Amino acid sequence: MSNPIQHIAVIRMSAMGDVAMTVPVIRAFVSQNPDVKITVVSRPFFKPFFDGIENVNFFAVDVKERHKGLKGLLKLYSDLKQLNIDAVADLHNVLRSQIIRTLFALSGKKVAFTDKGRAEKRALTRAENKVFKPIKTMVERHVETFKKLGFNVDLSNPKFPQKANLSNEILKVSGEKATQKWIGIAPFAQYDSKVYPQDLIQQVIDELASDANNKIFLFGGGNKEIEILNSLANGKVNVINVAGKLKLPQELDLISSLDVMLSMDSGNSHIAAMLGTKVITLWGATHPFAGFAPFNQPLENCLVSDREKFPLLPTSVYGNKKVEGYEEAMRTIPVEKVIEKVLST
Repeated sequence: MSNPIQHIAVIRMSAMGDVAMTVPVIRAFVSQNPDVKITVVSRPFFKPFFDGIENVNFFAVDVKERHKGLKGLLKLYSDLKQLNIDAVADLHNVLRSQIIRTLFALSGKKVAFTDKGRAEKRALTRAENKVFKPIKTMVERHVETFKKLGFNVDLSNPKFPQKANLSNEILKVSGEKATQKWIGIAPFAQYDSKVYPQDLIQQVIDELASDANNKIFLFGGGNKEIEILNSLANGKVNVINVAGKLKLPQELDLISSLDVMLSMDSGNSHIAAMLGTKVITLWGATHPFAGFAPFNQPLENCLVSDREKFPLLPTSVYGNKKVEGYEEAMRTIPVEKVIEKVLST
């Protein structure tokens, strides 16, 4: 018996990496369920993530004006209702999305939401009686959400978009790709506990840049980060700071053209992974076992801090908890190991 659901609203606002992690699931879903339309409900900035995916429309939430506050949520529900939504997949599962999905449920629509596995995450990150084992990834949890709506999503053989043809605007920044290995480096994260020390990332960049066969692109945003990236790139012709020079759609095209991306546990790792680019991640206070490893990347590409020296790791799911004496944990990831992994991937 065919599923009566033909149009699903998928809600996921929040941070860049969280939204990027939904892309492989949605791409696989529409490929395997071509008769079902999806409307992604998210912040306008993230629209480029979904451009070009068939049967996917994008609804931009105006959290600053029209859809602000409780009144705004009622307007958001009203706006979405006009799209003839049959079901809601709430991949965010916070108060705002819970209200929207409840209103749809009360109107008789089928709804499902992502279980974020908070209890397992607490067990993994607590100091005492820590349960150190991998828990379900967020991508797997999103697949389960669609299953609750009656749809199977198979991610065993994921398909990725073709590498982009770089526009003239991008080529002005990047130059033509010839025989060089293109390496992206995104050295920032939301919290300091997830950031590889600046002197060490400088050593990585200097060593990689010493080989003219490598071309390094530095990613970040905001004036403070741009200043740091400029100092990291200083004096090296094959190191280019792209921050502030490209818009998001152009950055996505450039990232899709990289041979490898070196990133912290941050949004850039998930963006590269959703585009099918190889990703190496560096982990400090957090750990890939918490379910946020980049999609479809081997675990050995996640370089983690030394748990023998810092046995309480991971101390946090998101890196937002400070643990005294753990500030230098990432210094236990050797520069040589990072460079070797980048060059061999």
